[in-house]
Amino acid sequence: MKAIVAAAGTGGHINPGIAIANKIKEKEPDSEIIFVGTDRGLENDLVPRAGYELKTINAYGLSKKFSIENIKKLYKTFKGLGEAKKIVKDFKPDIVIGTGGYICGAVVLAAKSNKVPVILHESNAFPGKAVKMLAKKANTILVSFKDAQKRIKNCKNVVFTGTPVKIKKHEYGSNQKLKIINELGLSQTKPIVLIFGGSQGAQKINEAIISIIKNKANKDYQMIWATGPKQYDIIKEELKKDNINIEKIENTKIVSYIYNMEEVENICDLVVARSGAMTITEISNLAKPSILIPLPSVGNNRQIDNAKVLENIGAAKIITNDNVNGELLNNTIKSIVLDKKVCEEMGKNAFKVSTKDVEEKIYKEIIEAIKNSK
Repeated sequence: MKAIVAAAGTGGHINPGIAIANKIKEKEPDSEIIFVGTDRGLENDLVPRAGYELKTINAYGLSKKFSIENIKKLYKTFKGLGEAKKIVKDFKPDIVIGTGGYICGAVVLAAKSNKVPVILHESNAFPGKAVKMLAKKANTILVSFKDAQKRIKNCKNVVFTGTPVKIKKHEYGSNQKLKIINELGLSQTKPIVLIFGGSQGAQKINEAIISIIKNKANKDYQMIWATGPKQYDIIKEELKKDNINIEKIENTKIVSYIYNMEEVENICDLVVARSGAMTITEISNLAKPSILIPLPSVGNNRQIDNAKVLENIGAAKIITNDNVNGELLNNTIKSIVLDKKVCEEMGKNAFKVSTKDVEEKIYKEIIEAIKNSK
């Protein structure tokens, strides 16, 4: 199989694309797969790390406001369509797979002009602009949440598959779990709360955690907190103002990034995070209770829609970005993590919306789309 994956910008678009590519390679080791992105996003790091070739084109998200900058972006995006057409024509793929975001426009239109079948994957409960606009062009749209199926009107074949994620559920033995906890510098005697805000961090969450630390409010639970690389040094200096050494805080481990996230998510008792589609999927697959603080600036408040998937079944509590502060977050954490029954019940509820065999379902739809196009 020859496949092009269009994925750009954030890990939420790129990582599902990589997971899909990996599944194709697992099933068909001789497959040829390339990615198309821009020269600006995380794809420039994540795609080569995953072992795939990345080709870049001009593509930009456009605002509704009239401006010279927007006109320049529009011109470059039209130029990107020509670049995408050349890539498709030269590579001659059997399938083009888009995982959302503005990069999909040019690549999907290029695919259709060359009569190449298109599959789109939508990770969010509320489909993004790109997927809605390109729905008529797609042979199949794959969705991560059942709620999204009714929100896509113009595609005849909308299939619920779930989101492919790298993090899987593990039942660690007591010795394995103890080893992971010890490596984090934490104790097995108190509950562990995992806090993160995505690969770039989340300032409002970070401010709330700083308040908890300064007030020594987490005496009854422990925190493993990923600040995001851009925030770590800022937080280090902020804590230093109160004579707090970032590397020596009781009941707290602070890092810029968690590289063994699969291990940490599996051994933690509660997750505090934004509510991107991949985070929601991981939380449900791992059967973890959560406190979700949706990022409001994401188009149409899609993160709130994602978070409500878990809140509506009693698996998560939502704190809005405007309302989050140290006192509220600390009280909410304690109301969950210090009550084993609440923790267990929320975890069980989360698992009800977990998705299994996601990559297998997606691969099946890819094969079907290729077969039906011939």
